[in-house]
Amino acid sequence: MSILRLGAGAGFQGDRIAPAVDLAERGKLHYLIFECLGERTIALAQQARSIDPTKGYDPLLERRMRAVLPACVRNGTRIVTNMGAANPHAAAEETRAVARELGLTGLKVAAVMGDDVLDQIGEFVLDETGNRASALGDRLVSANAYIGIDGLVAALDAGADVVICGRASDPSLFLAPLVHEFGWARDDWPRLGRGILVGHLLECAAQITGGYFADPGFKDVPDLANIGHPLAEVDSDGNAVITKLEGTGGRVSRATCIEQMLYEIHDPARYLQPDVIADFSMVNLKEIGPDRVAVTGGTGTKATGLLKVSVGHRDGWFGEGQISYAGANCVARGKLAISLVRERLAQTSSSIMEQRGELIGVNSVWPSNTGKDQIPEVRMRYAAHCRDVLSAQSIGEEVEGLYLAGPAGGGGVTKGVREVLAIASTLMPTAKVATTFEMKEATHEAA
Repeated sequence: MSILRLGAGAGFQGDRIAPAVDLAERGKLHYLIFECLGERTIALAQQARSIDPTKGYDPLLERRMRAVLPACVRNGTRIVTNMGAANPHAAAEETRAVARELGLTGLKVAAVMGDDVLDQIGEFVLDETGNRASALGDRLVSANAYIGIDGLVAALDAGADVVICGRASDPSLFLAPLVHEFGWARDDWPRLGRGILVGHLLECAAQITGGYFADPGFKDVPDLANIGHPLAEVDSDGNAVITKLEGTGGRVSRATCIEQMLYEIHDPARYLQPDVIADFSMVNLKEIGPDRVAVTGGTGTKATGLLKVSVGHRDGWFGEGQISYAGANCVARGKLAISLVRERLAQTSSSIMEQRGELIGVNSVWPSNTGKDQIPEVRMRYAAHCRDVLSAQSIGEEVEGLYLAGPAGGGGVTKGVREVLAIASTLMPTAKVATTFEMKEATHEAA
């Protein structure tokens, strides 16, 4: 194979499904990759699995698979995804069930395991606390290592049509098909680095086709309502062309690619990944046609031998309330509402660890902005991080109490309470994390 076509089906858990369907149907793809996990997503998934052992995978997995599998099977497109989240095995079973319902028997679905390192994490020191993870006690919810390509490539080598993993490095989802198809050596650092570059450019889907790029009047993007997801045409050396389907909205340009390349990058010369340290410092991006950007110059060096681990833990409760004020003097009334809630909470709750009152549109992002009285409306929001659920509930109750016991003209109160699931991190030797895969075919028989 001289050119491999990789498409981005999703860039986060809640991403739109329609662009992925378009890629599956018209993209002439070899691989469609769905990147759907964030830092907290995997911990929330572990929490869901603890309640129901058959859950813990991406809540949109069934809808996504039902939408794209027919076209992928018809066009010979393989799928790689981290939608397995905390339960790749259950996600694979759900995918097999969808395939059977659609009459797609013979589809080989692989579940890649090994990222869950909860049973090993106790001895490791967390960066955020300086304490061993074991100090969290029963508040510890999850520990997932960012695995590399080993389990993914092994599943592809075994003939999997769909590969589902949990917490993997985002660009590794794209690197694995390149290593499988082109036979790159695991110490071919320049090619591996270029493969990571391709993955990093594609992993956020519509972010590189103009979605997150758009800023009206400054960076205009055409037909944003019909934005398409990106695809890459990658050669055997890892050089690529980033583009999108003809007729879709959005834009692929040197500027959109630069923004995405620098996204979440601390040091462009040392982008630490499980399989390689990628080096983007000498990358060249060249527009070679409408919505076509050639990407060359990436490289890499030997991996660190360490994997990042995200550790999820319970950290109290979050409570909030909101209320709107409109018309003359609304900013002053909003400020008075904040001071009233703060004073009343001080009299009744000793369990608040952090709290904040803000006027959305005035100082919720820039606290130093004092606001001006000619602003036509404000939304007051009061939020607090509490040790117990009753204290968290009191936040919204005090905001609701402003209806009659607060400034004039308040309305539209909303309130809510949720448990806080915090994330900490540490590093674990790669040698301590072993990945495996299990593969089954979709058949007419029940699972």
